[in-house]
Parts: sequence; structure tokens; C-alpha cells
Amino acid sequence: MLKPFYSKGQVEAGCDEAGRGCLAGPVVASAVILPSNFKHPLLNDSKQLTHKQRKILEPIIKEKAISWAIGVVSPQEIDEINILNASFLAMHRAIDKIEDKIDLLIIDGNRFKQYKEIGHQCIIKGDSKYTSIAAASILAKNYRDEIMITLDIEFPHYDWKNNKGYPTAKHREAIRQVGINKHHRKSYQLLPKQLLIEF
Repeated sequence: MLKPFYSKGQVEAGCDEAGRGCLAGPVVASAVILPSNFKHPLLNDSKQLTHKQRKILEPIIKEKAISWAIGVVSPQEIDEINILNASFLAMHRAIDKIEDKIDLLIIDGNRFKQYKEIGHQCIIKGDSKYTSIAAASILAKNYRDEIMITLDIEFPHYDWKNNKGYPTAKHREAIRQVGINKHHRKSYQLLPKQLLIEF
């Protein structure tokens, strides 16, 4: 059962990101402020939900949320500042768009970079513990999936519409056969070491 808040009486924004482990595409984060009485039987960590369930929840979250926003960091920026900092930056960009006053940020994970003067609490597996983080995980995942499905139209050989940029066998084989493009993260090990000589 997801909890409605971490600290009662404060305006909390839940934050989560999607795409940290991908070889291609941006990292996307969301920040969501939900009413304390928000409930939905399907709401859970986005990784525990099907694509169909996430698509059902997305408009409900957007309609019922006090505020929500998305932040995106490109593959080029990921290569420049590393994926951890890029994840923080994506969350900061999402929070930047929230106009409501925030008393506390609750962050999925164990690390975060301070955002202005707002306090934060890192929560391991927070997307399976708190409603606002779960909602943020769904919005971030859906937004990023749509980006990768759109990119798949131009670059179909990587199978991004199915793997969303994650390191599947089909994705890695396409990298070996075709090479990489501007959407790949060049700072990542895109192929196993024994294949790098052929890259």
C-alpha cells in the first residue's frame, strides 16, 4: 500500500527518472505534487505496471495532480556530465517548471543534488512506497517511451520501439552491424569488450 506523504502537513513533490540504464536516448524525470487523498488501485512503481496500465494512469495523474512537470537531459549532456549528474539535472529541470510552492522533495533513490533552498529526502525504492513518486515514475517512463518509439521510425534497426534504448541483444547487434548515431550515449560501453575491436 503506497503512502500518501512522507511528512504530514507539507507540500511534497515526488521525483523520479527513467532511462538511466539505456544505451541511447535522453534521461527523463518527472516531479509530481498530488493531493494527500489521491488513490488509485493501479498506482504502483512504473516498473511493476504494464504499458497499458501506465497509459490508463497517465491522464488520471495529470488531471488529479496539483502540479506535474517533465525534465529532459539529452544524450550529449549525459556524455558531458555523466548519467548520475544528468539524472539530477533532469529532476531539477522538472522541478523548475513547478509553479506551486514546494516544502519538501521526496526523491526515488539514495542520492540527490540539493535544489535551491528546498529540503529533500532520498528514499530507496520510493516509487513503490509513496504515491507522488510512483506517479512521477509513470509520467517519466511514459514520456521517455514515446520519445524512443518516435525515434524508432527514423532508426528502425535498433528496435527502440520495443527496447526503448536498453541494452538488449537486438539493440547491441544493430550497433555492431550498423554502428551508432547521435542518440547513443558515447560515454557508455555500448558493446561488450570482446566486440569493441569490431566496432
